[in-house]
Amino acid sequence: MKAGVAFQSAIEALFANPLRSFLTMLGIMIGVASVMAMMAIGEGAARQVDQQIAALGANNLNIRPGSSQRGGRSGGAASDMPFTDDIVRALRSEPYAVAIAARIGGSGTVVAGQQNWSTSIQGVNADHFITQDLRAAEGRLLDEAEISSGAALAVIGKTIADNLFSGTSAVNQQVRLNNVPVTIVGVLESKGQSNFGGDRDDTVIVPLSTARNRILGGSSTTPNYVSNIEVGVVPGYDMASAQEQLEERMRVLRKLRAGQEDNFRVFNIADFIRARSSTQATFSILLAFTAAVSLIVGGVGVMNIMLVSVTERTREIGLRMAIGARKQDILGQFLIESLGLCFIGGVIGSLLGIGVAELAAKLGEFPVSVSPPIAAISIGASVLVGIFFGYFPARRAAQLNPIEALRHD
Repeated sequence: MKAGVAFQSAIEALFANPLRSFLTMLGIMIGVASVMAMMAIGEGAARQVDQQIAALGANNLNIRPGSSQRGGRSGGAASDMPFTDDIVRALRSEPYAVAIAARIGGSGTVVAGQQNWSTSIQGVNADHFITQDLRAAEGRLLDEAEISSGAALAVIGKTIADNLFSGTSAVNQQVRLNNVPVTIVGVLESKGQSNFGGDRDDTVIVPLSTARNRILGGSSTTPNYVSNIEVGVVPGYDMASAQEQLEERMRVLRKLRAGQEDNFRVFNIADFIRARSSTQATFSILLAFTAAVSLIVGGVGVMNIMLVSVTERTREIGLRMAIGARKQDILGQFLIESLGLCFIGGVIGSLLGIGVAELAAKLGEFPVSVSPPIAAISIGASVLVGIFFGYFPARRAAQLNPIEALRHD
């Protein structure tokens, strides 16, 4: 029997009982739709994590003061002696460092005319814009000369611009920041929500010395203090090696003796976020396996219907063998029927899976990503189910005795 004839016979058999064929495919459709939807949600979550890492700086190492100890009591995180401008300058000579961002933070009120807005305030140096990959959507960023001179200038986030300057340009507008007059020179591109739920667009950025001397106030114990340092690592440099070298250098700069505990902490931002997302990734895998169970159940249904079909068509099989059909021809015909059921169910299930994923994205605000590899994997899984669960009924049909098959009623 030629392959084309076997294929035609298989298709005719499927359309001879359309309702039964549809009900058989239903399990495959549900299984494939479930697998595809879960994989799309899982991949969307993974891409969201990658975007968050990129937004925070995948090649950044963050340094913060450690916890102080006074009289046996802990002062809490970042309560130890702050850093200084001297440490920032010293770190610029490190071979792995492409940028050294210095930052202090606080909160305050922006007043524009009769309106005001409570927000976060950041005093930064020029490298902050590099490590955070910040760009101006309107106007410009602060330059090195303005930051060095402590100019009364600011760059604001989109949230502040929308709330205080709706319908007008915020650039070149003068506002009061904690009662200090400053001029806005730019509005940042939107960064959206942070990995911790905060609004990254609700911020004002001013020169570091301006924040220390006029807006947020200085430190009573440390002149020219810096509360946070971010080291941008050269692309391609091993992050673990860079972190180890940075920790050793910081011990020297902080004048710590051998055996003395570090009074600072170095954070690898990318590793931190990946560790935070590991539970979500594990949950996605479990959901995918759960969805795969429904695909297997659909495969069992296919095998059951194919066995029924073999029983119903025993006389037909015997007749085919009597006129010259070989065992492999019978095997191929029933395998094609099984594959046809699963392939068509897989295609329809993939379309349903895309619809379910998009619906989940709209109703549940899940990040989803439907890519061609996901569709190929889903349909491929349905084909494998068709081969696996269709082989036993096809083999049973091929091994029938022609004489006994012809006698079957």
